[in-house]
Amino acid sequence: MTYPPPRYHGSTGETSATYRPADAAPDLRHATGGGAHYLATGATTNGQFGLYRWDMGPTPSGPAPHFHRSISESFFVLSGTIRIYDGRDWLDTGPGDFVHVPEGGVHAFRNESGRPASMLLHFAPGAPREGYFEGLRELAELSEEERTQFFLRHDTFWV
Repeated sequence: MTYPPPRYHGSTGETSATYRPADAAPDLRHATGGGAHYLATGATTNGQFGLYRWDMGPTPSGPAPHFHRSISESFFVLSGTIRIYDGRDWLDTGPGDFVHVPEGGVHAFRNESGRPASMLLHFAPGAPREGYFEGLRELAELSEEERTQFFLRHDTFWV
């Protein structure tokens, strides 16, 4: 394996880093008591990846088994216990545990512990997942056809 072709062609480097303090408010609040932090979106990484901190409250929550056709998804548990489905089994994961799901891999996650939990979600390439996260709050108001189109638009296929 080799490095990809250069994307930066300058000779001196540039000042372009971004910083987000740990105590920044979530970009999106969940009805179940958690929130989503948009650490690095596809828009801010030139489509290379998306990185989000997903905080879950104590109320059981999380998506059912599904897969994506155009993006991989990785999970890194920061705190609490999160059940992650790897396509075969539900794994009880804790701080420091990591799960990578390539394109087409069936997966799901749930917080069933009754306590808050937090993880990093990494998507590659950097699809616009913010629209998916924000749209979840309005699913109950959509017709069945509108829900189907929402999931198709956001590369989510339920199994």
